[in-house]
Amino acid sequence: MKGFLIAGTASGVGKTTVTLAITAALRRRGLTVQPFKGGPDFLDTGHHSRIAGRTARNVDTWMLSAEANRDVICHASHGADVLLVEGMMGLFDGKDGANESGSSAEIAKLLKLPVVLVLDAGKTARSIAAVVLGFELFDPELPLAGVILNRVAGDRHFRMLETAIRSTCKTPVLGWLPRESAIAIPERHLGLQTAEEGETANALENLIDTLANLADQCLDIPQLMDLECGLEMNPEAAPVLRQTREKIRIGIARDQAFSFYYEDNLDLLREHGAALVPFSPIHDRCLPPDLDALYLAGGYPELHPAQISANTSMLTAIREFVASGRPVYAECGGMIFLSRKLTTREGTTYPMAGVLPFEIEMTGRLVGFGYVDVELTHDCLLGQAGTVLRGHSFHYSRISSECQVATNYRLQYSLSGRMENEGYRLGNTLASYVHLHFRTEPAIAGSFVEAAIARRTSNVVPQ
Repeated sequence: MKGFLIAGTASGVGKTTVTLAITAALRRRGLTVQPFKGGPDFLDTGHHSRIAGRTARNVDTWMLSAEANRDVICHASHGADVLLVEGMMGLFDGKDGANESGSSAEIAKLLKLPVVLVLDAGKTARSIAAVVLGFELFDPELPLAGVILNRVAGDRHFRMLETAIRSTCKTPVLGWLPRESAIAIPERHLGLQTAEEGETANALENLIDTLANLADQCLDIPQLMDLECGLEMNPEAAPVLRQTREKIRIGIARDQAFSFYYEDNLDLLREHGAALVPFSPIHDRCLPPDLDALYLAGGYPELHPAQISANTSMLTAIREFVASGRPVYAECGGMIFLSRKLTTREGTTYPMAGVLPFEIEMTGRLVGFGYVDVELTHDCLLGQAGTVLRGHSFHYSRISSECQVATNYRLQYSLSGRMENEGYRLGNTLASYVHLHFRTEPAIAGSFVEAAIARRTSNVVPQ
């Protein structure tokens, strides 16, 4: 299958812009593009999905096993003409500075993907050749398939850069993109604005032609389309949907405030026989009927606190649902939604659902950032005590009030090594700042579905 990984020399060099431009150009040619994002990012995948017209997936060599990553690629790429993986951070940046663990380079080797390196050329001339040469020599086992120069001042500037690289390096130059404000995606504290936001969504739709035009004018699309993924892509049948004892309906919070789902998490729930029913905590006045469980994802509730707080009928419905003993699993923004109150950075406090007995305040810095090992200390919605899961923490908020609530997780942060008890459990509700990838332990999805089945067939409300 045609495919390659788009990497960068560092974060912020324009990998996402280049990925979207190539995707738009390939779609214009009538090709079906399957996008992927390396690492735990939720935001880029939303933009990939919008431009590709096909749901993007995450691959991650720290959270997922080699087999799980290959399965994600093979299943998601079925029916596609080309797969594109956007890397994360710099090409060799990963879990630590000692090796390539968790890096885009490791993903490229595992999935046998040629690497196209994006460089920010905005303030460089001949020196850019030294950067390319350094990346060529750093890991000879990872030959570069090409480089793309971003934020170039114009054709004359590009010719200077191209001459420098070609006179010194062996890596082909596959084109350039100009410094163009019209193709920039707005950012905020967690990264890019989400693809679900109205203004951003409209801008992305208008952006497709602009991106495709630039790619056609400035990038060597035919040479890019010569690149092949070396992974054996045996056509596989669709996953077998397991038959459950009951037809289980899981409500999925999904709108501008709640959108951070790994698509594979949802796939695994479906594979275990669950029907996923979307609803909006902002816009809907009540929950969909006949739900057996709720999955409340992360997102940006801090950007919509007034709307969330004003939707009192939904907040009441959430409290009643929790009181019924039906399972509720919440991550990060979903946990904020279930808390008593949220205080913004401006100091305004808004009532939330009031399920969890603590308050949350927004901070001006990242809190608990990085990959996380999660050991279940007690049997819970997601599995049995002793089960080890992996996930990611990335948030600008903290619990600001004392609370007495049971915990089910023992966390260890990969960057700092810090350990803490977390995973707050109240009745049949489990909430955490950690975003779990269910393919780290596929039994997670089955356990959650079984908990919903058990509650439906039982008259006992957990305490």
